[in-house]
Amino acid sequence: MAPMKLATLKDGSRDGVLAVVARDLKTAHVADGIAPSMRAALDDWHFIAPQLDALYVELNAGRARRAFDFDPTRCMAPLPRASQWVDGAAYLQHLDLLRHAMPAPDGAPVPAIVRDEPSMVQGAGDDFLGPADDILLAHEEWGIDFEAKLAALTGDVAMGATPDQAQQQIRLLVLANGIALRKLAAPELAKGCGFLQSRPATAFSPVAVTPDELGDAWHGGKVHLLLRSTWNGRLVGQPDAGIDMAFNFAQLIAHLCKTRNAHAGSIVGTGAVSNKDAASGYACIAEQRGREIIEHGEAVTAFMRFGDTIRIEMLDDAGKSIFGAIEQTVRSP
Repeated sequence: MAPMKLATLKDGSRDGVLAVVARDLKTAHVADGIAPSMRAALDDWHFIAPQLDALYVELNAGRARRAFDFDPTRCMAPLPRASQWVDGAAYLQHLDLLRHAMPAPDGAPVPAIVRDEPSMVQGAGDDFLGPADDILLAHEEWGIDFEAKLAALTGDVAMGATPDQAQQQIRLLVLANGIALRKLAAPELAKGCGFLQSRPATAFSPVAVTPDELGDAWHGGKVHLLLRSTWNGRLVGQPDAGIDMAFNFAQLIAHLCKTRNAHAGSIVGTGAVSNKDAASGYACIAEQRGREIIEHGEAVTAFMRFGDTIRIEMLDDAGKSIFGAIEQTVRSP
């Protein structure tokens, strides 16, 4: 698969307009002559991708005829409406810390099965946020949290696919901010049916990249780079997305497809990136609260308030942004 960066620009429609973005994120070129939307590109990837790659080469060489300055604030989520949005729990440290931060209603520990196969929740795939869209919520008291994670956009994956087969269908990778309302989560879990109201719309990075665009940082079905979370202007975490990932992208997708097909345009997330080494900081507030409970017997760090900002970004080894940044503000509607 050729290296490539893609985005979806706001044009007033639900699916936006597809654009190719230069490697340095400085310029872009509308690709509607090749495919009208990201969904159309994913539906016919083997035919469309080579044409997008040719435009990407022209853009990076400065030869694209109608290039313009790339503005991330004009972006929708790369895939504004997905076939499905499923978030996994690839980092077991995240689950362990959340159990301290939000004890189970029955007081039970994390079940052993989560260490043998991925845990997953179905999210809302019909309404995503762009990278600069505000996080609009009615009440601060809901326990507003961010979750910095990665996700893969897939092609068609057949039911019963092996991890090797699933890996061949990873089309693009993105960053995500899975907003979580922690104080609504426990009552939902107590009902025995999982998350619904505690998981509002997810935000995604301005740019989606093919795995090959990551070079040596992509291996073993993982992204081996630091994921940076900056809350109200202060860097609070930069865990390595590769080192403590118990289930790689191929395993997550294969698990999803154990009993069902996944059609092109499905998005599969990793859950909040988390390292065992506390020095890496945190990718969600609940993890920090869990560490505080373990160390001091109580949580000190408060959840987000109206006016708070969160920035999520991944840099390459040269310090350059790969996906662009998710940069949002929490506001009342």
